[in-house]
Amino acid sequence: MNWMNVEEMIRRAETPLFWVGAFTVASLALWLLYRLISGFRIWVWGNGQLLSPKLGKWAVVTGATDGIGKSYAEELARRGFAMMLISRSQDKLDDVAKSLEEQYKVETRTIAVDFGKTDIYPKIEAGLAGLEIGVLVNNVGVSYPYPEYYLHIPDLDNFITNMINVNMTSVCQLYIYLSVSFPRRSKGVILNISSASGMYPLPLLTVYSATKAFVDFFSRGLQEEYRRQGIIIQSVLPFFVATKMTRIRKPTLDKPTPERYVAAEVTTVGLQSQTNGYFPHAVMGWVTTKLVPTNIVIFLGARMNRLQRTGYLQRRKLREQRNGASLKSD
Repeated sequence: MNWMNVEEMIRRAETPLFWVGAFTVASLALWLLYRLISGFRIWVWGNGQLLSPKLGKWAVVTGATDGIGKSYAEELARRGFAMMLISRSQDKLDDVAKSLEEQYKVETRTIAVDFGKTDIYPKIEAGLAGLEIGVLVNNVGVSYPYPEYYLHIPDLDNFITNMINVNMTSVCQLYIYLSVSFPRRSKGVILNISSASGMYPLPLLTVYSATKAFVDFFSRGLQEEYRRQGIIIQSVLPFFVATKMTRIRKPTLDKPTPERYVAAEVTTVGLQSQTNGYFPHAVMGWVTTKLVPTNIVIFLGARMNRLQRTGYLQRRKLREQRNGASLKSD
């Protein structure tokens, strides 16, 4: 009798269980299809035509004389933007401006300022006055000379002040100067260059990692505040790119040249408010934020930076010994 009751219960449950299973499988299939179509839309098809002078005649790039910033300046000039270049060295600015004018036949202007200082913004405001700006790339940034424990950082007070001013204050201040122009025209693009280091804490680069996390949160918050006014604010979080800052000399698939990285990143504008910008980096970002537990990512990051710190200090000690020996011989 009991066995017959169990069979009857199973028979009655078969149809509901079938539909629950079918719904689950269908939902997973639709989710996977959506992710594939979205991935194809972002990484294959892209949105490469969005960044054009239709947004505004001028593009502004900070930290425009080297690495990713210089590549953004070249890419935007290639698309026909007049270029406003902002960086510290006037000589380097002049070299980049001359190159853009000769290669892409665009108008250029420059502003030489040290973003480590806070009294520079009236000069920047005066330089930007009257320009129809369509794109701003907040790229200027500074990192550690080598991975180091927080309390062992040389000249810690000035180090903190400089990093906050360069990596954070610049992003906040430059948006203020565009806050009138962009909403009035209901269009404009701001690319805030954060870092994959801001996706999770990175020990021995802790202050840098924290400032880049700020850039990411600030960008995504502003995007929600102002997207209804037609403004696109994108947080860009690259992993390693072969630049002077990273000291990577030989590019690889996962460590691209800045030109290759920027060419990929600009096609994601308008499609992702937060992006790693380059497909291999997007895969790395998914693995490190979705697949691997955060504690393991932090542990591995700390281990990598400890090894780099040890290597740097050993090389510095050898240099000092060689210099000391050469002075004695002299």
